[in-house]
Amino acid sequence: MKFGFQHPNFTYDGQGPAIVDSLRRLVTRGESLGFDSFWVMDHFHQIPYVGEPQEPMLEGWTTQAVVAGFTSKIKLGTLVTGNTYRHPSVLAKIGATLDVLSKGRLFMGIGAAWNEDEASAYGIPFPNLKERMRRLEEAVQIIRAMWTEDRASFEGKFYQIKNAYCNPKPIQKPHPPIMVGGSGERETLKIVAKYADACNIFGSTDTVKTKLKVLRDHCNAAGRDYESVLKTKLGRVMIDKDKGALQARVSKAMKDVPEERVREFLTFGTPEEVKRQVESFRDAGIEYFIVNLEPQRELEALELFGSEIVQKF
Repeated sequence: MKFGFQHPNFTYDGQGPAIVDSLRRLVTRGESLGFDSFWVMDHFHQIPYVGEPQEPMLEGWTTQAVVAGFTSKIKLGTLVTGNTYRHPSVLAKIGATLDVLSKGRLFMGIGAAWNEDEASAYGIPFPNLKERMRRLEEAVQIIRAMWTEDRASFEGKFYQIKNAYCNPKPIQKPHPPIMVGGSGERETLKIVAKYADACNIFGSTDTVKTKLKVLRDHCNAAGRDYESVLKTKLGRVMIDKDKGALQARVSKAMKDVPEERVREFLTFGTPEEVKRQVESFRDAGIEYFIVNLEPQRELEALELFGSEIVQKF
């Protein structure tokens, strides 16, 4: 099992030039602890349940380009890119550039986009869900074509490209892995089965089992080897050796969530308790666990999760 970590909150990174120093400390420590990947969100405003919309939010692809410069092994990605924010041919070029400049470390995450308030604020068109899913399906095909063909052409309902060059090509062959994020059973997981190298799902172990069964069915229908899809999970994690202090923070963070639903949103406990929960996700079929940690004590939590969980798998 491999592990990544996401940094969704820049509020505690300081201001101005202090931000990049904070990121350098965090990501280089995660790299040395054995995390396989580092992720940022693709948002322009902070999102609900993480913070207020006016809180700091860096543009994700630019951020990862900077992170590539002070790291050497850890994979880099957006969890996940909102497809409607960029034309897929331009996104393919951005991704190829990052893979080249990072010497082959892009892990491409993409989804249909969901934040209508954010799109409206930036003046970005926000089609209905059905159209966004169809656009996503076309976009993944365009990205793969531009990364693997000498000159890519595509004639879709929403996107068209003609003899598009994408040089230099990504370093990773046949192309960087493409993760399609989301757990939608009728549409998203079907797109995963047809076109993606990895899925990214959420929820408790029971929810994970249900979603992976649906993915297997879609793979069978598409003639795809289910085992060829990397099964990843994004999860919020709260970890502390002080069980009492941890429980107080969990109660505060989950105060509006029914007790029976807490595990859908949170993995928490002492290092040994968290390790057992991670093992249960592995047994449910998850091969790659991506965590986001308490932002107020992120470096401390990263150290604990890295030394007590990552290095013991």
